[in-house]
Amino acid sequence: MSEKNPIRIFVSHAFAEDEDYARVFEYFESRDRFFYQNCSNPDNVPAGGGMEGRKEELLKQIKAAEVMVLPVAMNRKHTTLSSYQMDAAKANQVPILGIKEFGGNAVDPPEVEKFAEQIVEWNDRIIAEAILLLARQEETVQWDVVEFTLD
Repeated sequence: MSEKNPIRIFVSHAFAEDEDYARVFEYFESRDRFFYQNCSNPDNVPAGGGMEGRKEELLKQIKAAEVMVLPVAMNRKHTTLSSYQMDAAKANQVPILGIKEFGGNAVDPPEVEKFAEQIVEWNDRIIAEAILLLARQEETVQWDVVEFTLD
């Protein structure tokens, strides 16, 4: 992953503004040297296409990605579109990273557990590492450092 070769990411959406969708990108931007290309475009609502037009547009966006990121709350709010996106990702060999509900202790939906290769907490380092592993099969060598003093 580099500026010249960013990871192509599709973040699940329902063609509407969503706080978890925006939060994902806030987390991406908080990481140094995390280069990505956003393949998702919730503003590109097909004119007059109804549900079939939306599904075609989602499929196009998913096919362009190396990994799909699915905030679990998206699955709870928009079950039909979320299920379609997971099916489309699996059919096109796009791995799925689930992100647990923000600030909650809710149990992950069984469908997400079934389709997602990995489900992580809202932590920028963990999300970035999981994306790199799922998209490029690259493991990072980052370590958490805990400093303390002995008294």
